[in-house]
Amino acid sequence: MTAEPPPRRTRLRRALAGLRPRMLAGFLAVAALSALATAALTYRAATNSTLELTQDTTLDELRRRVDTLAPGLPFPPTQGELDSLVGQLSGTAGFRDWRVLAAHGDDHSEWTQPVDVPPALTATVTAGHAAFQRFTADGRPWLATGVPVTGAAAPHAPSGLTVYAVLPLDREQNAATGLLAAAAGAGVFALVLAAGLALLAARQVLRPVRALGDAAHALAQGRLDTRLTVTGHDELAQLSKTFNHTARTLQGTIEDLRAVESQGRRFAADVSHELRTPLAAMVAVTDILDEDAEQLPEDTATALRMISNETARLARLVNDLIEISRLDAGAAPLHTESVDAATAVRETLDLRGWRDRVELDLPGALPVRLDPRRFDVIVANLVGNALRHGRPPVRLRLREADDDLVLTVTDRGPGIPPAELPHLFDRFYKADKARRRSEGSGLGLAIAQENARLHGGVIEAANAPDGGAVFTLLLPRGPAPLDGDPTEDSP
Repeated sequence: MTAEPPPRRTRLRRALAGLRPRMLAGFLAVAALSALATAALTYRAATNSTLELTQDTTLDELRRRVDTLAPGLPFPPTQGELDSLVGQLSGTAGFRDWRVLAAHGDDHSEWTQPVDVPPALTATVTAGHAAFQRFTADGRPWLATGVPVTGAAAPHAPSGLTVYAVLPLDREQNAATGLLAAAAGAGVFALVLAAGLALLAARQVLRPVRALGDAAHALAQGRLDTRLTVTGHDELAQLSKTFNHTARTLQGTIEDLRAVESQGRRFAADVSHELRTPLAAMVAVTDILDEDAEQLPEDTATALRMISNETARLARLVNDLIEISRLDAGAAPLHTESVDAATAVRETLDLRGWRDRVELDLPGALPVRLDPRRFDVIVANLVGNALRHGRPPVRLRLREADDDLVLTVTDRGPGIPPAELPHLFDRFYKADKARRRSEGSGLGLAIAQENARLHGGVIEAANAPDGGAVFTLLLPRGPAPLDGDPTEDSP
């Protein structure tokens, strides 16, 4: 059955969970945070530095000009004298485009600025301290500075005259905005550069990782000669060396195991063939002696029957070993014919005298193409196994499903422990621990499974819901046979 592809959302989630996207996201996150922090610190430092320079320069320039012009001013000054002082400090004679206000008591010069001097600044300067204050009015940034003017008689005593200068900070604000835009542009450039570096780094890092994954996949598929090319001396190079060492060790171990397994199979096959001839003679002799067993003393007859049974059991074991060795060696050809599966099942049961011990559920006819001898081996092993481990009658059902031949054999025994199910088709395996010396060799189900695989099918084992074990044979029917089809052999 073909597996359905995962949903699009699942594929997207898997793609985003890959190492490359995570490395790219990490690089971009670090770059974004670094660019943001650098831009914020640069903007703050540059803005503060510009504003501090502007306010210090403005205050110093105002103090210098006031110190130059104030000594010539009579005290208390009149309104006209205050306007004259402001005119000398403002306009083209002023610092940049500031506007000046001079105040003495309730008198002050004419004020042409659209904003007023902040009251907090006025209170500080009136108290005799030079000060400045940044504020926002009408949506624009402003800088206000103020200095107290000392009297001529007492140079360090306040004269009551205060001078204020208000300067718009549009230029500084524009400079800060431009700096912020430049920092944002630099941040975007840093992100693009980080993305490029991340992709390059991911490619350099993931290339050996991808090669390692491909090599591991090839090794899992049985290509034991797979090796990685080792370059450099970093951790990935050490990982590649470790993989190559592991692959060499695994290859050597598997080759040794295969050699031992091959020798064991060859030994079993040779021994089986060597035993076949003397066993045939022993079976012939025991058959003759069995005919005269009733004429012998009881103890001798019992011993003779035991020898005859064990000889027959040994002969079956040798025949099974020979069959297994031929299957392992690929020397078991499949000779297919157009047959009726229902008739073949009846013939198998009749040949072994099991017809009255099996409940049959067979169709009228089920034409298939298979090897009759090997199909007989499969049915005989499944039914014989069910008769040995369950109470008669055994239920056998034959049907067709999705162009497959389906044969089900159900016994009436206690069922199979779940832990034993995966091992039922292993060679020499017996699920019933109390029957290690039963007449079965432990090869019957393994031989049946191998014969099913030769047909392109499989045998499955399970437990029935109402008790008992269920063995299901699935065989492809092959092309539909025609009437009068000749027998064909396929290697």
